[in-house]
Amino acid sequence: MLRMKYFFAIVVALATMFGACAQAKYDRLRMQTEKLGRGVVAIRESPDKVFVTWRYLSSDASDESFDVYRDGKKINRRPVRKTTFFVDSYKGHEKARYVVKSRKSGGESAYILPENAPVGYINIPLDTPPSGEDPFGNGYSYEANDASIGDVDGDGEYEIILKWNPTNARDNAHNGFTGNCFIDCYTLSGERRWRIDLGPNIRSGAHYTQFMVYDFDGDGSAEVVMRTADGTVDGIGNMIGSKKADWRNIKGRIIAGPEYLTVFSGRDGRALATVDYVPQRGDMEAWGDKNANRCDRFLACMGFLDGVRPSVVMCRGYYTRSVLAAFDWDGKTLSQKWVFDSDTPGNEAYAGQGNHNLRVADVDGDGRDEIIYGQMAVDHDGKGLYSTGMYHGDAMHLLSDTKGERYYIWGCHENKIDGTTLRDAATGKVILRYPSDQDIGRCMAADIDPTHKGVELWSPNTGGIRSFDGELISSDRVKKGKSKTRYPANMAVWWTGDLLREVLDEVTVSKYNWETGNLDEVVTFDGCTWNNGTKRNPCLAADIVGDWREEVLVRTVDGSALRLYVSTIPTEYRFHTFLEDPAYRISVATQNVAYNQPSEPGFYFGPDLKGEFRGCILK
Repeated sequence: MLRMKYFFAIVVALATMFGACAQAKYDRLRMQTEKLGRGVVAIRESPDKVFVTWRYLSSDASDESFDVYRDGKKINRRPVRKTTFFVDSYKGHEKARYVVKSRKSGGESAYILPENAPVGYINIPLDTPPSGEDPFGNGYSYEANDASIGDVDGDGEYEIILKWNPTNARDNAHNGFTGNCFIDCYTLSGERRWRIDLGPNIRSGAHYTQFMVYDFDGDGSAEVVMRTADGTVDGIGNMIGSKKADWRNIKGRIIAGPEYLTVFSGRDGRALATVDYVPQRGDMEAWGDKNANRCDRFLACMGFLDGVRPSVVMCRGYYTRSVLAAFDWDGKTLSQKWVFDSDTPGNEAYAGQGNHNLRVADVDGDGRDEIIYGQMAVDHDGKGLYSTGMYHGDAMHLLSDTKGERYYIWGCHENKIDGTTLRDAATGKVILRYPSDQDIGRCMAADIDPTHKGVELWSPNTGGIRSFDGELISSDRVKKGKSKTRYPANMAVWWTGDLLREVLDEVTVSKYNWETGNLDEVVTFDGCTWNNGTKRNPCLAADIVGDWREEVLVRTVDGSALRLYVSTIPTEYRFHTFLEDPAYRISVATQNVAYNQPSEPGFYFGPDLKGEFRGCILK
């Protein structure tokens, strides 16, 4: 049985109340999870309509219903039961306070629609860090980059943790000085709670600054865990290490000096504990080169390694040597749990198997999470689970079959041999392989076609979109405007309200048309832009607020604000938030790591659920 069984325990419990499923075999009572609120938001759908949406929680009664109030007046004629949204015919442009009350539990949550609210999104004003100059007088400014979420004040609702990249941020392969990297905390209303300055001794770029946000000690307030160095300044102005130390060499690289791991409070950004970072860089050549391109490739994740409490795992290297170090935070002490090192005798087969991202789930069914580190897997206890020998790649996805019996990994490879493969996540056994003599840099997996069972698969070398069993169901080109291009393979999002997933590329959400083989544009986020060059990803795409569908967080072209886009398309389904599934919540936390990948649940979600789980997805 898989970790998805923990989620299905909730699903089965809901379904049992409708007489649709059998008694649950497992529960998640012991697992330390977040205490989520309703996530109520009100989005102006049009000049004369407001779309109010909220979370349906697994703790809700199966026949729970809701009432909606605007400025103290109930605006729904009948209780809202089959969905978790309500459309209010509100033509006013004044500020309005919306309250959603649950009729059985008696709880209520509120959201204030701002005056002259924009159509389709929440506007989050930003406080941009000041521009600067490198040691040679070259100027740089700042751009909002990747983001994460965490409940920093314990109210059951999320704040945004945002990374600021300087415009001179560098890939590890390139020399050059970079500006400092900043980490901010914002409320959805745009209040900046705190700012952490990582200082001159943390280089800026996609591979340097991975940050994990979660409530690791279970006190109800999220922490932020990341690598720090001399000169890091926490959210209340305290310095970590030496204020005067500058470890940058003439090429702008940082190949000497101490490295730390710090836990910061989500409430005010203060440093709560700092220890030596593991693994240390040591001898750079042991990682594969002399210029820190290999040794400064960092990844990070979190997982329930003991099945109960969340641990944070900091990682270094994947082209040659790979090291993963797990830590626990109990509110007072940051303690090392275990270290996996491919240089350890007996682990030789794990060298060079890493990836530009990673996935975490209980893939072997023991109730504890494993780490899928590219083409290899590390067990919950820090021991190697398997290595495929296919070497590193740029992207991979965690999938389940429609019955929830097994996990799979769909991944692409740079070894110019294996191309793209589908493998059993627990054993590494390859199920499908599409060889290639080229470096395959992208692949995608999402259920976009209701005429074929399960998730669809595609990448540049699959010849088009494939069904889960490998059948070719489309050509490898899609009409986009007046030209044809390959199917986008960067991000995906649940947006329109049916059970299929949509494709998110740059700032456009598109829906696959299984009759024509083309992509039909659903919405473009005008005035916004994407992050990370060819990766073309948003700051974050996840189920952040409102009903079960996902939101898209992007930055404006002028850099003055973030926009949280919320779908206002009606949906006939009610389903509890994906955030209650451990694998999905972990994938949200790790979305900022290196080459961003979409959030993915630890269970199958799509139109094939209709018949089997009718009691869980409510019409």
